[in-house]
Amino acid sequence: MGEADVQKALDKLARTLDAQQIPYAVIGAMALNEFGYRRTTVDVDLLLTAEGLAAFKRSNLGRGYAEKFPGSRGVRDTEYGVDIDIVLAGSYPGDGKPKPVVFPDPATAAERGARIALLPLRRLLELKLASGMTAPHRLRDLADVQEVIRVLGLPNTLAGELDASVREKYLELWQAVQNVDD
Repeated sequence: MGEADVQKALDKLARTLDAQQIPYAVIGAMALNEFGYRRTTVDVDLLLTAEGLAAFKRSNLGRGYAEKFPGSRGVRDTEYGVDIDIVLAGSYPGDGKPKPVVFPDPATAAERGARIALLPLRRLLELKLASGMTAPHRLRDLADVQEVIRVLGLPNTLAGELDASVREKYLELWQAVQNVDD
């Protein structure tokens, strides 16, 4: 399985969800790739509602998708061998404990990109910041935010559009990017 397989699995997944009118948003590295920050990944991270997950499983298990293990939220694209990790709307990023930043309903929060539905970059950054700030095993999320700031040349004023709980961390990462030696 390579990067091309992950891309093919994502395209197939988006077509399937669109055809079945299941609201979704691609999150994680594949979403960052769509915004212009290239990061290699071996899976697809997807935001669904509990109802959307139930509808997806009802229609697709055994038809190109299998549960990663019995009763799991995650599924596997059996054609391309790619894991699809599913996050539910209403859950909390990082440590899973209640916080001001929550995974939104994709029906109202997602925007259509050229090929797939995505959360707006601002929402994606909030989720990654909240995740990395509360879960020591999710430091990659903070590194992603820092790299997105660097690669896309995001302004420090974007902090004002973020949830207050993550603004200071955004500004800290923004400042770190400005201090890099050439």
